[in-house]
Amino acid sequence: MKFNRNTVWTIILGAIVVFLLASFLGSAERSQYRQFHELNYTEFIRSVEDENVERVEIAEDSGLITGNFKKDRQQFKVIIPVNQDNTRLFLLLEDKDVEITYLPKEEASAFSSFLYSWGPMLLFIGVIIFFMRKMGGTSNPMKFKKSRAKLLTEKGNKVTFNDVAGVDEAKQELKEVVDFLKNPRKAQRLGGKIPKGVLLVGPTGTGKTLLARAVAGEAEVPFFVTSGSSFVEMFVGVGAARVRDAFEEGKKKAPCIIFIDELDAVGRHRGAGIGGGNDEREQTLNQLLVEMDGFESNEGVILISATNRPDVLDPALLRPGRFDRQVTVPNPDILGREKILEIHARNKPLASDVDLKIIARGTPGFSGAELENLLNEAALFASREDKRKITMDDVEEAKDKVMMGAERCSMVMTEDDKKLTAYHEAGHALVGLRVKKHDPLHKVTIVPRGRALGVTMSIPERDRYTYSKIELESRLAVLFGGRIAEELIFGEENVTTGARNDIQQATEIARAMVTEYGMSENKKLGWIRYSENEEEIFLGRSVTQQKNMSDKMAGLVEEEVVRLTDKAKEEARQILEEEDKKGLETIAQALMEHETLTGEEVKALLRGENVEDIRASEQQKTQSRAARSRRSVPSSGSQRSKDKG
Repeated sequence: MKFNRNTVWTIILGAIVVFLLASFLGSAERSQYRQFHELNYTEFIRSVEDENVERVEIAEDSGLITGNFKKDRQQFKVIIPVNQDNTRLFLLLEDKDVEITYLPKEEASAFSSFLYSWGPMLLFIGVIIFFMRKMGGTSNPMKFKKSRAKLLTEKGNKVTFNDVAGVDEAKQELKEVVDFLKNPRKAQRLGGKIPKGVLLVGPTGTGKTLLARAVAGEAEVPFFVTSGSSFVEMFVGVGAARVRDAFEEGKKKAPCIIFIDELDAVGRHRGAGIGGGNDEREQTLNQLLVEMDGFESNEGVILISATNRPDVLDPALLRPGRFDRQVTVPNPDILGREKILEIHARNKPLASDVDLKIIARGTPGFSGAELENLLNEAALFASREDKRKITMDDVEEAKDKVMMGAERCSMVMTEDDKKLTAYHEAGHALVGLRVKKHDPLHKVTIVPRGRALGVTMSIPERDRYTYSKIELESRLAVLFGGRIAEELIFGEENVTTGARNDIQQATEIARAMVTEYGMSENKKLGWIRYSENEEEIFLGRSVTQQKNMSDKMAGLVEEEVVRLTDKAKEEARQILEEEDKKGLETIAQALMEHETLTGEEVKALLRGENVEDIRASEQQKTQSRAARSRRSVPSSGSQRSKDKG
């Protein structure tokens, strides 16, 4: 059996605790003598002379005599001198026919004596060491100020730039850093200096940490990995000490790379709220600033950090000389998504009908992590049905789960709820097809998914970076289409709370159009950004920033928001009530029957076609595509014979 330091300390502390408990139990047993009647020496001698003592027990080591009286059988105890000659007493007891029991002296071992004297102190020291080890996170209790940065050595699971896709510009920036580390003289002969810091900025799931791992795989230099939260502790000065130690370790192994994930945990703007200069986080940040660009040079130590909140970072951290490069890692475009899907599909058997280009086209705005999750969910769907390969149906089902939530098949809906949901979603779908400019309808369903009873999904045909005013107004009309459909079919008194999320989204869009995008028709508002009160939780308290618009302007903003939403409601009402009320009925009835319709099926229904015929035609197209794909893939004779067998 292997014994490490923790096991040895546990055994020692356990032995001390057991011994002390035994000692306390022994003292508890001795404490039973307290219920005896206490006599002084004179009273004891008088009782013996009066022949009132029946029996005694004499302990040599403590001089304690216990016994009981003859008359009332009451027990007593008395202390006699140990170091004096008690022969006269013993003779008196024998003369009065007292029954004497002699208890010899107990010899204590040297180990027991040591534990009796030093046991409590050792136990106290052991408890202190235990808590210091837990607090410091290291095997040495005196090294809890050491940095928690770990030296990354990836041998079996090595990640390189070939495992990263969709961020070509970011890869190019980091390749230059790797090249500089491998061959610094190439740039130094032209007067170039190695960058001190590289900040990876981008939304969550875009691959910032993966890029850092790829740098570690490409650069043949030591790579230290840590996180911003590992520097911040409850004791002031610990974080700063860990920063110093991290850079000292880096200097020993220079040239090297130190990677700090989630930099915003330690690099937030100084002086925001309560805390002052003694705040532990600010002390840590100050030390990080000094280490990156202070009096001492850290040549050969490159700091790479990642964050998805660059707006909260301190300006001193972002200036040249500290983070010389800020690399943006955005969500991938359609080509990037296809390459990412190819990477994550390497170890997944795909059926011949799976087209990664179609998947990439149908997932705009997806991050790399979401695309990985999409294929993983598709693999899980295929495994539930014991398939040997992942089909396109599995991918579509996984995409619906990722975008709309999992189906709640166990949820029982009444016919009235189902009918109301069908008309609500039909209103969204029909208005989306009839407004001036809106994303193409992808799917509409009344199967409960996530927290929604029904979902209408529209997916853009391409990656979108900006939206026009007419597109935002059309989107407002689509959001109100469900509520308007409820009013037209069931009456205003029977509308439900199902439009809560629609109203929330519409309010946010309309307010952003007025306060951020300058899309108001009220000339008094102009092209100005109107922000409301912004609250930030700092040290458990809510810190409210100053409002930068008057009450009069706030009233004008609210009036403009109401005007935009009213305009959208009237547009949706006109489409559903005057232009295409028959189309609303057609879509709703089809949803009641089939529960889920694709965008193409909805369009075909409005043209007067049948859903069954549409689906049969789509199935034939899919089968023919799969057949063409199989014919286009060359296979060896042995493989053909194997498939045939």
